[in-house]
Amino acid sequence: MIQIENLVKRYDNLVALNHLNLQIEEGEIFGLLGPNGSGKTTAINCMLALLKYDKGSIRIFGEEMSPDNYKAKQQIGIVLQNVAVFEELTVYENIDYFCGLYIQNKEKRKKLVEEAIHFVGLEEYRKVRPKKLSGGLLRRLNIACGIAHKPRLIIMDEPTVAVDPQSRNRILEGIKELNQQGATIIYTSHYMEEVEQICTRIAILDHGRVIAVGTKEELKSMIKTGETVTVEAVALKQEHLQGLKNLPSVFEVQYEEQVLTVRCTGAKHNLIRILNYLQEREIAFGRVYSELPTLNDVFLEITGKQLRD
Repeated sequence: MIQIENLVKRYDNLVALNHLNLQIEEGEIFGLLGPNGSGKTTAINCMLALLKYDKGSIRIFGEEMSPDNYKAKQQIGIVLQNVAVFEELTVYENIDYFCGLYIQNKEKRKKLVEEAIHFVGLEEYRKVRPKKLSGGLLRRLNIACGIAHKPRLIIMDEPTVAVDPQSRNRILEGIKELNQQGATIIYTSHYMEEVEQICTRIAILDHGRVIAVGTKEELKSMIKTGETVTVEAVALKQEHLQGLKNLPSVFEVQYEEQVLTVRCTGAKHNLIRILNYLQEREIAFGRVYSELPTLNDVFLEITGKQLRD
């Protein structure tokens, strides 16, 4: 559905996109991850033909994307991080306005607006103006305005920022439902657990290019970390830390405020080896956790950065 080849975008001496290559298949929920300044927003604006780029090509729905390709743009829905609605219009009027940018037929538009209101659960608020909505309800309205015209491709940029857990769950379930109805979705978020929960494939961007892409399982297989063992309330000496580092498959040991964190490769029996080591030396400890790698581990190991850097 989307083919980006060797995309270059410069701002004076800053290279925002550095020969970016990306392919997104129809029917995917495609996660786009990257630290601030990695090029995510620039890439999206280029896809939408809102920015001119210096080199490369973008094809959407099999056609070259350009500012006057209105046929393609009519099939795209956008849900931006910053809520974009009219304060003087009601919920219904806002959705009707944005849907009207794509759908001229009033009867068809009325049906689509009602479906969008039902989809995001705003039936009780159709006559309410945005300033009287909570943050979560406002986000739902923002989504309804972007998807009411039934686009084939939906771009969602941080749609769950600063919303309550109930609204977040509703939004995530709605995204999966939109996908099941046939929409392809590009999803950006700083919440790794959301990306892991809903995305079928994920690309990690840094310095304007894709540095890793695949399913969450494929991305996790690319990194060294296979298991992280955390032991609380343990009193250790330097010699103990060195001994733990020498255990098979252990490649990193951290010890802060009586909390031991041991990062291991994907070998078997890591937890048993660590606990045996502590017990043999009669070292008392409290709670113990063993976790498989998360997307956050992948991101940190591949980029060397936290997502919110």
